[in-house]
Amino acid sequence: MVEKLVNDKRYLQPRIGGKKLYHLLKSDLHQIDAGLGRDKFFEILRNKKLLVKRRKKYAYTTNSFHRFRTYKNAFKNKFLTAPHQALVSDITYLRTSKGFVYLSLITDGYSRKITGWSLSGSLSIEGSLEALKMAIKQLPDQEGVMHHSDRGIQYCSHAYVGLLNKHKITISMTEENHCYENAMAERVNGILKQDFLLDTVFTSEAMARKAVKEAIATYNTLRPHWSLKLYTPEQVHQAA
Repeated sequence: MVEKLVNDKRYLQPRIGGKKLYHLLKSDLHQIDAGLGRDKFFEILRNKKLLVKRRKKYAYTTNSFHRFRTYKNAFKNKFLTAPHQALVSDITYLRTSKGFVYLSLITDGYSRKITGWSLSGSLSIEGSLEALKMAIKQLPDQEGVMHHSDRGIQYCSHAYVGLLNKHKITISMTEENHCYENAMAERVNGILKQDFLLDTVFTSEAMARKAVKEAIATYNTLRPHWSLKLYTPEQVHQAA
């Protein structure tokens, strides 16, 4: 019975960890066995070989050696109190049988909700612009919003900066340690790959796009975050 509950949850979130599973299943588990605590639950996962092994791996998608202007990191000192105050952006890659495709993501810095995304066959700026336009459409008021990213050529390009300036969005960028200074965006990338199997090899770009769309919908609406006190990004985004 416990194994079925776990497998049902992992149908949409294939690599969700044991602690979050216990949080989501606690009421159901206690109906099976009132004394079934977290330690016993983990023992069942271990015996059934249902514990998740985390994978480590990153690829370099940032070209910060270019002629475009860069900006100071203002995001690290910004205290967020509600959604729509800051957007964090990053690009990651997915594998297909025909080569790499690149996923541009924009996440609300407060709620962790993914508000913009685009999948592209190259690292050109079009994918990043498409994701940004999607995110901007969801902002009730663009003026005063901050956009944070690494110093990649996509984010420093005239077209991208011009769109941010057009909507009076403040620009912030990493300065020294790209990964550490853009940790939130990097974390979202990792969650999508590790928890939703986006690190597999897709048969086509169309299949990758379908998987990304489903993963983002599940991430936004069903996956609890420790940093959000185990609420989902959508719950936090709508409650504020």
